[in-house]
Amino acid sequence: MAFRTRIKVCGITCQEDSRIAVAAGVDGLGFIFVEQSPRLVQPDMVRAITAEMPPFVDRVGIFQDEEIDVVKEIVHYCHLTLVQLHGSESPEYCQKIPCKVIKSFSIRSESASEELAAYVDAASGFLLDTYHEHMAGGTGKTFDWNLVGQVKPPGPVILAGGLTPENVGEAIRQVKPFAVDVNSGVEYQPGRKDPDKLKRFVHEVLKADEQASKAGTPFLG
Repeated sequence: MAFRTRIKVCGITCQEDSRIAVAAGVDGLGFIFVEQSPRLVQPDMVRAITAEMPPFVDRVGIFQDEEIDVVKEIVHYCHLTLVQLHGSESPEYCQKIPCKVIKSFSIRSESASEELAAYVDAASGFLLDTYHEHMAGGTGKTFDWNLVGQVKPPGPVILAGGLTPENVGEAIRQVKPFAVDVNSGVEYQPGRKDPDKLKRFVHEVLKADEQASKAGTPFLG
């Protein structure tokens, strides 16, 4: 059975980009609630965007070491379906979130499988991103995809970090993730998505999936 790689577009800041992404056929939109991010959005804007989103498109809130009560309040107010955590949140913290959790990990040569294994009962997905000394995500750079086998994620893999229309096909062929997560790779400026880049990104994901299916090597995530 052929598998379709899911697509999440992160850093959505306005209704126009949300509509473009949904029309392109993505599976989830990410809204960043991290103060230091250039793509920071306010709950009122996110609530307006999610109110018009169709069913079966996930609404993902991105947080980093935020107070648990603040996260819960935003999840409820903005009608989020998933929370993505980019800080040092513990498995116990994750289990207090009132919806499914994606835990992000910054991958480098020193990364070990034990770090991810601790979240096997606390996270529904494992987002693998590029390590940066001062950034918890949004670096715009890829990491060595061979390291995915080293860290052995104990659940569905969401591949992030420097993905673009030009490299996402190869990323899917190498990693075979459950989903891919794109941000700056489909932008014309921080927080604003380029419709043509976004459509090409989706096209390249679908093409990679189709090629794998024809070759008899469907991706299983």
